[in-house]
Amino acid sequence: MDKLIRKIEQLKSERQAVILAHNYEPPEIQDIADIVGDSLGLSIDASKLDNPVIVFCGVSFMAESAAILAPEKQVLLPRLNCGCGLADMADAAALRKMRAQHPDAVVVTYVNSSAAVKAESDICCTSGNAVNVVRSIPEGQDILFVPDRNLGAYVQQQTGRKMILWDGACPIHDVISAADVTTARVAYPGALVIVHPECKPEVVAMADSVCSTGGMFDFVAGSDSKEFIIATEEGMLYPLRKAHPDRIFHPVKEGGMICLDMKMISLADVCISLEKMENIITVNKPTADKARQALERMLAVPRN
Repeated sequence: MDKLIRKIEQLKSERQAVILAHNYEPPEIQDIADIVGDSLGLSIDASKLDNPVIVFCGVSFMAESAAILAPEKQVLLPRLNCGCGLADMADAAALRKMRAQHPDAVVVTYVNSSAAVKAESDICCTSGNAVNVVRSIPEGQDILFVPDRNLGAYVQQQTGRKMILWDGACPIHDVISAADVTTARVAYPGALVIVHPECKPEVVAMADSVCSTGGMFDFVAGSDSKEFIIATEEGMLYPLRKAHPDRIFHPVKEGGMICLDMKMISLADVCISLEKMENIITVNKPTADKARQALERMLAVPRN
């Protein structure tokens, strides 16, 4: 493994490349990355970096977003078959049909979606800013929220806005139950429960804090608690433990919390992609231009 890592470092230097890794990626991938974070934060970082080559260790929609926001760079996805079960639940044709049924609705699309779906949208959002994005839309305006019904339900609860919710959900977060949280609280009675807003409403209602992956770091850093139950993909435990070695983190349940797509990329894949400069992600210009507008409208929404 050490030899492979040295080879990656050599190729990275030769290509003037930067390696980005999502919080759910395997530990060895996170360890070689220059930046580890959430999907949109990484894409924004990519657009601001001087490096001409970006190796995106994540899933396809993330690499697409980086290519859209940084069109002058070469974005490599080491494994092209890294998809997303949630993103697959919405496609552009179905969204156009839904828009036709609700012609006056503003389409708010979660970034966990394909470039083609983003291009059919009015504005994007992340799990961390979805509440602010919806609040930025005038009262009385119809809203179609795509594709995660659980995140949409959380936003409705926080804003009081009634929305038309697309019937999609993250296959990982959607299987977490209220009973899982109860069992974890019994096992770790002193721990605070941090829940991702892609979880079901009954799970969200039991949380001490509801956070995006980026928000989880902030919550832990600002908390006096030493022990936490984490209700999201279990890969998140690694960067939390790395950032806070003095704290204790437990998965909300054992087993069933692994996104296989997020675990596909290996060190060998990164090395081969850099060596051969293959698996370059491109988005056709008409789609990229429309999708970029939806992303830029989101980025213009003031933060708290």
